[in-house]
Amino acid sequence: MNDYEVTYILRPSLEESEVEERANAIAEIIRGQGGSIVAIEKLGKKRLAYEIGEVREGSYVAMQFNAPPEAAKELERLLKLHEDVLRELLVRLDKQALAQMATAAHTQALMAEAAENESARPPAHS
Repeated sequence: MNDYEVTYILRPSLEESEVEERANAIAEIIRGQGGSIVAIEKLGKKRLAYEIGEVREGSYVAMQFNAPPEAAKELERLLKLHEDVLRELLVRLDKQALAQMATAAHTQALMAEAAENESARPPAHS
């Protein structure tokens, strides 16, 4: 099994609940092929760098997963055929990239915890 990350852009006309449905359906494709989902992150609607047809924005979704190479190829094929997917990018993650992602996530969690602790402190009296 290899580690992958796929980012895809869905049509902007989809409601938030429909984006959630599509993300879950795409995750099921991977599970059905013997893979497992590590993380799904819905990044929200964003303006596209360039128009795709007449479309100027889309709903971005990033998903990290483990799967056999055949499952990743099948997912890429199905995403290209899906009518709600404007673009997709599937990349295989190497061990160094995974280590960097884990370090970044850990650092971000520590910074968030420190900020939370700082805001919970009572103000200092002068």
